[in-house]
Amino acid sequence: MAASSTLAPPGFPAELHAGNRERLVAALRDNLSASARPLRGLALLQGGEEQTRHCTDHLELFRQESYFAYLFGVREPGFYGAIDIASGQSILFAPRLPADYAVWMGEIKPLSYFKDRYKVDVVYYVDEIAQVLQDQFSEHGKPLLFLLYGKSSDSGNYSKPASFEGIEKFDTDLSTLHPIVTECRVIKSDMEIALIQYATDVSSEAHIEVMRQIKPGMKEYQLESIFLHHAYMYGACRHCSYTCICATGENSSVLHYGHTAAPNDRTLNDGDMALMDMGAEYSFYGSDITCSYPINGKFNSNQTIVYNAVLKAHDAVISHMKPGVKWVDMHKLAEKTILESLQKENIIHGDIGDMMLQRLGAVFMPHGLGHLLGIDTHDPGGYPEGLEKPKEPGLSSLRTARELKEGYYSRARLLFH
Repeated sequence: MAASSTLAPPGFPAELHAGNRERLVAALRDNLSASARPLRGLALLQGGEEQTRHCTDHLELFRQESYFAYLFGVREPGFYGAIDIASGQSILFAPRLPADYAVWMGEIKPLSYFKDRYKVDVVYYVDEIAQVLQDQFSEHGKPLLFLLYGKSSDSGNYSKPASFEGIEKFDTDLSTLHPIVTECRVIKSDMEIALIQYATDVSSEAHIEVMRQIKPGMKEYQLESIFLHHAYMYGACRHCSYTCICATGENSSVLHYGHTAAPNDRTLNDGDMALMDMGAEYSFYGSDITCSYPINGKFNSNQTIVYNAVLKAHDAVISHMKPGVKWVDMHKLAEKTILESLQKENIIHGDIGDMMLQRLGAVFMPHGLGHLLGIDTHDPGGYPEGLEKPKEPGLSSLRTARELKEGYYSRARLLFH
């Protein structure tokens, strides 16, 4: 049966990003008011830059920096964006492209194009940033720029604060913006959820297509190819949320298999289990789906035990998730359910309570239960200031220990190691 799809790619959601800017402005005003600071200044972010492959002139396919994408939705490189806290006015600064760009790269779009597409109030060129901000926002002295600088609790890396020629003429604040906009990203709007749902629907179709075609003798990379083709051909998803993990046999126990040093290149054998962990991205918003099944379509007895243990834990977590529940407790529920299933099959013996205290569950599930999902696969905000990461085995891998709230969008990850 030839592949097909009933899905229709949504149009560009400029209103989504305008809503994100409105929520940020409201949150900044609340923060400044609570600390008795004046409601003035601008949030200034620098978008991503195109990168060449090492020392060559080959440009890698550009994907926008995530915070900038969240607030402005700009797909092109080299932009800056500013939001005035007092008025809510949004400003984009576009790179001034040389004339020969039109020959090599295509049409040089006028500033009005970016104003209309991204639904901002005004657009200038990047080389005008200092002059524009000084001319328009110096009523109370030096304009104050709130710059994005903070640490990701997932990667340990720091976001890059905006920098431009003449920034020394402005007052800058490096501590306020990052935690506030990160907290904004944690709660998803209905429009954000709709995009995540679309990316998830495309990914589900692509996974099913892999299931239809999988058979012994294939290579793992062929499964990756089927997924990528379907997601792009039928879902208009040019990007994936992360590197595809097409793990079969013993590779299925490697959590982030599929990278360059382990490149989805094993030959599938009859009787193997396949673990497919792949997710498409659409209009910056991603998906993350993992499914496991025997490549010949028939579970053997051991595979059935493990699969059902994980399925039971998955269902238990889903049934208990609601606002007010702690994510650590959901992780422990999953561990306990898996241990109970293994005990029932006489694979492990002893008291389940003692096993939980000794953290035996971490042997079978060394990773955290799941993570926040959005513009990034591991969306930020898992550990806001004041929330400590657990230190016990297994729990130390949790990407969040938050108490769940309405509007959180998370991906529960249950794998038997």
